[in-house]
Amino acid sequence: MYAIPRAPRRLVPLVFATAMLMAAAGMAQEPTRIEQQMTPEQFRAAGLDRLDAAQLANLNDWLNRTMDIEVTKAAKAAEEKVNRWNLGFGGSAAREPVEARLQGAFNGFGKGRSFTLDNGQVWRQTDDSTLYGVKLDNPQIRITPSLIGTAWYLQVEGYGSRAKVERTK
Repeated sequence: MYAIPRAPRRLVPLVFATAMLMAAAGMAQEPTRIEQQMTPEQFRAAGLDRLDAAQLANLNDWLNRTMDIEVTKAAKAAEEKVNRWNLGFGGSAAREPVEARLQGAFNGFGKGRSFTLDNGQVWRQTDDSTLYGVKLDNPQIRITPSLIGTAWYLQVEGYGSRAKVERTK
């Protein structure tokens, strides 16, 4: 029997937002008629009661195409935002490098050390890589994904060494 993994608590609002956009996209495929969306007073006040049947049909077709396009764009933007937000966490499809500054002092690599970035992300070193004798304040870093697999590597600007890291926050 397979267990369905639960989304970590921090992802719930983003998963909910994505689900709502996807539901909206599903509803948008059902043709909507403007005369059903407005009250008779609103319909008359907008002057739409002066349109003949063909003109009203053209307006409804245009509105439905526009809604489909906008809902699709919004769903794609939400998906991209979720992937960027979850970059480095398992399940995220995003693989672009992270360029940021470490907050505070950097005293080299060491297994288990946490690195807090100026963008709010926190990464922890998972391997035994070392970088001795380095003392920097707020250095520029780059975190890149491995070519194969799901590993991520942190490198401090100006140094060739890198450490395997995982995102914790």
